[in-house]
Amino acid sequence: MSTNGHHDAAVSPLKAKVKKMNGNAAPQDLFSNGHANGVSNGHANGVSYGRDNGTPEAEAGKLLQRVLALVLEARLVTGMDASEKVVHFKHPHELKKELDLTVAAAGCSLEEAEKALQTVVHYSVKTQHPHFYNQLYGGIDEVALTGAWLTEALNTNQYTFEVAPVFMIVEHRVIELLLGLYGWAEGDGIFAPGGSVSNMYGMILARYRRHPEVKRTGVFGQKPLVVFTSDQGHYSISKSASWLGLGMDNAVAVATDAQGRMLPAALQEAVAKARQEGKEPFMVNATAGTTVLGAFDPLEALADVCEKEGLWLHVDACWGGAVVLSRRHKHLMKGVERVDSLSWNPHKMLGTSLQTSVFLTKHKNLLQQSNSARATYLFQQDKFYDVSFDTGDKSVQCGRKVDAFKLWLSLKVHGLEALEAMVNAAFHAARHLCTEIRRRGDKFRLVQEPECTNVCFWFIPKSMRGEEETPEWWVRLSKVSPAIKERMVKAGTLMVGYSPIACKSLVNFFRMVTTCTPTPTPAHMDFVLEEIERLGDDL
Repeated sequence: MSTNGHHDAAVSPLKAKVKKMNGNAAPQDLFSNGHANGVSNGHANGVSYGRDNGTPEAEAGKLLQRVLALVLEARLVTGMDASEKVVHFKHPHELKKELDLTVAAAGCSLEEAEKALQTVVHYSVKTQHPHFYNQLYGGIDEVALTGAWLTEALNTNQYTFEVAPVFMIVEHRVIELLLGLYGWAEGDGIFAPGGSVSNMYGMILARYRRHPEVKRTGVFGQKPLVVFTSDQGHYSISKSASWLGLGMDNAVAVATDAQGRMLPAALQEAVAKARQEGKEPFMVNATAGTTVLGAFDPLEALADVCEKEGLWLHVDACWGGAVVLSRRHKHLMKGVERVDSLSWNPHKMLGTSLQTSVFLTKHKNLLQQSNSARATYLFQQDKFYDVSFDTGDKSVQCGRKVDAFKLWLSLKVHGLEALEAMVNAAFHAARHLCTEIRRRGDKFRLVQEPECTNVCFWFIPKSMRGEEETPEWWVRLSKVSPAIKERMVKAGTLMVGYSPIACKSLVNFFRMVTTCTPTPTPAHMDFVLEEIERLGDDL
């Protein structure tokens, strides 16, 4: 990594080529070896122009070309200029007037379809914009997008080797690789539709391991099962408790320290209290990178408690799980090899296209045992090939997208070293932002020193600086970030989220997050603070 504020090491060889071509060549050259929009020898995207131009095949080919052209013209994948708007905001009633939502019996013309596509692109949030920091995801990795487009075109289902042979062995290989990255010699995994479902897998396996009979007889007549998560944990744990019949009251919030990390002593007390109430503790959900503060729970100490109490330890690493790719930052998940399961969303920090979420467990056969329904019309055991590759019966779904492929392609093309540099660059940008916040005196104030790339801070307008910080002052400050957020969205220059944390008596503050793509720079971080000050100093 260079020391001049730029992060060339964070760009893989392919990214460097794309960046260079974006600046020096026509956009279509990225995809076509000199043939405009990928058209070569009279063919476009597999559609021959020797056919009647009025045939559905030709029209579909043209529409596909137009989509690709729109993506390239708007630079929706890479290289979007920071001077462009992040969003052209309109309220719902206004937006309905801009997009023709009517559906006619005869369908619409190609021109009408193109106009609709252009409108969609124009009014959509440009998450790949350098100044989109609103959620725990950002721009899309161009390699992952390539994989996603290919899998969408092949349009198959990831439940049997019979219909998804290549994608089955790819998913097997990716899971093997990830198990190794997280320190497990063996185990199992499955790709799921988002982190909430991945976390629910952890709860399903934890319950099955303790009470396998529940799969057949249900939870009737048993002690209430209790799951523990931090007061900064993701809401999906409470939702999973609801869906699985445990009840949201039995998803117990455990106190955290000032950094937002679960307190092992508080967990021990919560477990004891649940047992005194006649309930049955069975699972702890730790978090590696909490949603707001970006805190990493102390996995070693929590593993000690879980081993003592006989509890399943799951880690929601949906946000922070990418740190295992970085030798500099993987210490944040020290002890991960001792947990029973974890969830990770590469679509967050790494920019793998939405959605890419994986559930992993070190218990090799438990996914199959807990989820199998043995549908004989799909998972026949007398097939002519190795039926261990018919992994669909491990899933709670039937229809399942081939999400592993886009992650595998990204890993293969970029390589682990480039991904490590990208993670390091995201962290470096966040640390630079903290330095700048401290340097700017009484205009900004950090909520805390960050562990991940979440930088939480208040902006204090000129009218409030130097005043006594009474309860009324804090009420006024709570209104600052929502007001600035409205201004920034309407201006389209920036998108940064905000949040309060009631249990810690923290009023609304900005939650700024940096991801790997597009690569954030110190200059980007400086702009964020300058723009917030510009938009809010008169409040």
